[in-house]
Parts: sequence; structure tokens; C-alpha cells
Amino acid sequence: KFARWILNEYKTEHEVPQYNPDREPVMGVTDIEKVLPHRHSFMLIDRIIHIDDKTVVGIKAVTYNEPFFRGHFPGNPVMPGVLIIEAMAQTGGVLALKAVSDPWNWDTYFLKIDNVRFKKKVLPGDVLVMRLELLKPIRRGIIHMYGRAYVGKSLVAEAEMVALIVRKRDAAGS
Repeated sequence: KFARWILNEYKTEHEVPQYNPDREPVMGVTDIEKVLPHRHSFMLIDRIIHIDDKTVVGIKAVTYNEPFFRGHFPGNPVMPGVLIIEAMAQTGGVLALKAVSDPWNWDTYFLKIDNVRFKKKVLPGDVLVMRLELLKPIRRGIIHMYGRAYVGKSLVAEAEMVALIVRKRDAAGS
């Protein structure tokens, strides 16, 4: 019974988020733009399909028209790993900035990225589904998250990330 309980806990914790394009997203790109400072061509998430106090799931539809494909392995388009990590960070940023009443007055900066693993290539036509979870409660603006990115049921990347949210200088009145 104990082994079954552990297996069920493991499966629940590592469950691949399901994306149904027919369901209304929690946030669309215009809603995300109200929270994050990123804009085209560096906005790397299209939708948020789930958000609660500890987890967020974001979507990035990867198209051949992405500007990075022109210079990253021309003739063999592969989404750069650092941009997969950035897409996960932006998804996590939506969760982190949900905690403040004026997210447009805050910036988020990486402090540390650990245990990064890339499992498979992300190609044009793929839909990247990113699930980020808080590993610790947000304290003094420090966010500690673990992220996984999937294409279909395949894990394509994972990373542990630590970031800091800080009030913009103009917003603080300094």
C-alpha cells in the first residue's frame, strides 16, 4: 500500500499538463502583456492555461517565423535552449507577479539557474507546454521555482530557477 501511495504521489507530481486549445485560457497574450514587460519579439509565452498559488502552466506555439530561427542552425531550425529557459522564466514571472497589485511596476531578474537539462529538440510547429511550481514561498522578493517544458507528452527541458522581483525605480519614487 505504501509503495502504491508513493507511486501515485510521484505520478501526480510529474503529471504532464494537458493543453486543450478549445478551452478558454486563463490569460491570453494581451493579459500577459499587462503583467510582463516583454514585447514582440521577446515575449515567449502566448497563453496561461492554469494558475494557482503555487503553480502556473503556460503555452508557447513555436512557429517557423520566429526571428531566432534565421540565425540558429539555418536549414535545421531548433529553438535555442536559452530561449526555452526564458519562456519558462516568463511563465514563472506571471505567477510571481500575481502576488503584487501593480505588476507593471516590477522587474524580475535571474539570480541563479541550476540543474538545467535539455532532453529533446523543440522545432517549428511544436507547442511548448511549461509547468512551473514554487519550491518555497516567495520571501523578500525571491522566487525559487522548478520548471518543466513539454512537447506533447515528452519532457524537452527542465530547470531550477531563482529570481528576484524588484520595484522599478520610477515606481518607487526614487
